[in-house]
Amino acid sequence: MNKGNLQVGVCGWGDHDELYPQGVRDRDKLSVYASHFARVEIDSSFYAILPQKNYETWVRDTPDAFRFVVKAYQAMTGHRRGGAELEREEMFLRFAESIEPLRQAGKLHAVLFQFPPWFDCTKDHVQYLAACRQLYPDLPLAVEFRHQSWFSENYCDKTLQFLRQLAVTHVVCDEPQVPNGSVPIVVAVTEPRLALVRFHGRNTAGWRDPGKGTNWRDVRYLYNYSEAELQSWLPKIKQLQETADEVCILFNNNSGGDAVNNAKRLMQLLNIEPTGLYPRQMELF
Repeated sequence: MNKGNLQVGVCGWGDHDELYPQGVRDRDKLSVYASHFARVEIDSSFYAILPQKNYETWVRDTPDAFRFVVKAYQAMTGHRRGGAELEREEMFLRFAESIEPLRQAGKLHAVLFQFPPWFDCTKDHVQYLAACRQLYPDLPLAVEFRHQSWFSENYCDKTLQFLRQLAVTHVVCDEPQVPNGSVPIVVAVTEPRLALVRFHGRNTAGWRDPGKGTNWRDVRYLYNYSEAELQSWLPKIKQLQETADEVCILFNNNSGGDAVNNAKRLMQLLNIEPTGLYPRQMELF
C-alpha cells in the first residue's frame, strides 16, 4: 500500500511573529519560515496579479525542496464579477506569466481556485471549471468549494468524479459546520499527485456573522484547535495518505496567532520531520 509524503505549513508567512527573532526584516521572513516548514500558501496573489520579480525573489529565498500553493486571482474565481471571454483569457494568461518563475524552478505545488459561497453546483459553473482546466492544461490545479450543493447527496460523487476527470485536486476543508454556510469534510483524493487539506478553524459564531464594525477576516479565522480536534484528524489524514503521493496540510486560522502552533503540534502527532529546510539560526553553532 502506498504511503504518501506528509507536509504541513500555514497560509502566508508575514504575520506569524512567533517564528521570527526580534528585529528580523520583512524581506528575510520567508527564509526564516523555510527553516520551519517546507510548504506555504501565497495569499497576496488573490488580491492582485503580482509581478514576476516577486516570485523570482521567493524562489531565491527558499531551499530546493520548498513548494508554494498559490491562490488564484480573485477575478478568476468569480469574487469580482463581470468581464468578457477575451478578458478572461487575457487575465488567465497574465496570471500564468506572473507565476512562471515558480513553475520553472519546480516550486509550484498548485494553483488554488477558492470559489466564493455563491459559486454553486450549476451547469454554467461546471463548464467554467472545465474552461479553467482548458486554459491551464499543464498546471497543477486545486479547487476549494464553499457552497454545499457540490457535496449534496445528489452531487457529491459526481463532483469528485468530475474533478478526477479534470485531474484537479479536491481541497478537503475543516471549517465551522453552519447551516447553508459551509461545506462538509469530504475525505477524498481526486488527483493522486497531491491531496490538499486546509484548516480554517471552527469559529461557528463568527463564520457567517462577524459583527458590525469588525474585520470579518479577523473574526472568521480566530480559532485555536484543541488537542482532541487535531487528534480526530489523524485517521482522515492517513486515509488520504493511502492514495495520494503527498498530503499537504495548511493552517489558515491566523487571526489569533494559532496557525503555527497548531501546525507544529499536528506535525508532532504525525511524526513529521521535514527535510531540505534551511538550518535555524540557533542550530548553526
